[in-house]
Parts: sequence; structure tokens; C-alpha cells
Amino acid sequence: MVEVTGSTQDDIAQLVAEEKAKHGEVVATEYQSAGRGRLDRKFDAPTSSALMFSLYVKPERDKSDWSFLTLLTGLSAIFALAKIDPSFSPTLKWPNDIVLGEGKVGGIIAQVSGDGIIIGVGINVGMTQEELPVHHATSLALHHFPVLDRNLILASFLTTFEELFERWQSGEDLRHLYCEHSSTMGQQVRIEHPDASYKTGKAVDVTPAGELILEDGSRVTVGDIVHLR
Repeated sequence: MVEVTGSTQDDIAQLVAEEKAKHGEVVATEYQSAGRGRLDRKFDAPTSSALMFSLYVKPERDKSDWSFLTLLTGLSAIFALAKIDPSFSPTLKWPNDIVLGEGKVGGIIAQVSGDGIIIGVGINVGMTQEELPVHHATSLALHHFPVLDRNLILASFLTTFEELFERWQSGEDLRHLYCEHSSTMGQQVRIEHPDASYKTGKAVDVTPAGELILEDGSRVTVGDIVHLR
């Protein structure tokens, strides 16, 4: 755990560039000044209020499947929380949101680096309503999660991630697990692309590479998802 850093993603990327990053390398921080989420959006949290870390893994599976690790990381996060409190039931919104009720409690970012992939995770742990960065965010504390010790949550996550990663690495198809725990599946959704175009359809599945499959058979690789009521 480092006290302050620019970005845990950048910290591991630097280790990769220096050929010092090992499989399973983890960097966690109390505060990051240049944290970012998917599509380079800023991720900010008051000191010690969120679990912020990055993990480096070197998959042996075909590189075309690596994108699924974003979804696997989401599964690891919600399973890790459920191990601590079995009554707790967060869900996943494709592609990278961890959701509690109607609020986003965490997010995931992944980038290929060297011969591996850097996965960044941010979970709002102790934030008050006033400290939340956006109106649709929430925190574990606001949902009365019984354990707010970020070290314990991180330990639970790493154990769970290792289990799921080894299953995925051995060739097991884990898509059914994701679909069972994704609030996106079965929903009418609008996919908003970075170029401001959009598409609507019903989400029905994901591919081995983590793409979203719509009822018409089309696949979505990137975009913001809005669940339509």
C-alpha cells in the first residue's frame, strides 16, 4: 500500500516498462491524484475512502480472450463482497460497473501492457453522500456493509480473483456466471458510442471476449450502456 500516487495503473505500467512487473503484482494506494476510469474519465476519491488498486496478470489464453478479464474482475469483486456478507448482493452492469441498488459502487479499467494486462479497480468504501463524485454513485458505507476495512476487502478480492482466473485460464467458460450476476442481461439498453451515435436493443449474452450480444445478433465492443425502463 502506497500513501499517495498519481495512478496505480501508471505505477504498474512503469514496472512493466522496466521489466520488473511479475504476474500477480499488486499496487494499492490511499490516494491517487490522477486516477482514471474507462474512456480516460477521472476517478477521484478522498484519502482512505476508497479501495483503489491495480493488478498485473500474464494470461496464457489467446490474446483475443483477454477482454473478458474485465468481466471476470467484476465477478471477483461481487463474490468477494458476498464472502464477507452473504446477504449482500451487488450486481454488474456491462462492461465495467459494480452496482448496489441503483448506484455505482465501483468500476474497473484494463489495459494491455507488455505480455500481460493491468487491471485497475476502484470501490467506494467509506464515502459519505457528500463525498461521492457523481449523483449516481454510492458506497459500501451508505449500504451499511459490515466490513469497511479495505485491507480485508482487498484480501477477499485477491483470493477470489485467483480462483476465477485459474478456472478461466484452464479454458473454463465463465460467461454463464457473468450473465447470472449482470443487471444488463435481459434488459432493453441503449448503447451510446464515443462518437455520439447510439444503438438500442435487448442484451442477451456476452462473447468469450466479453463483448455484449444483443438479441438481433449484433455485438457491442465499447460504449456506455443505459438501461431503458
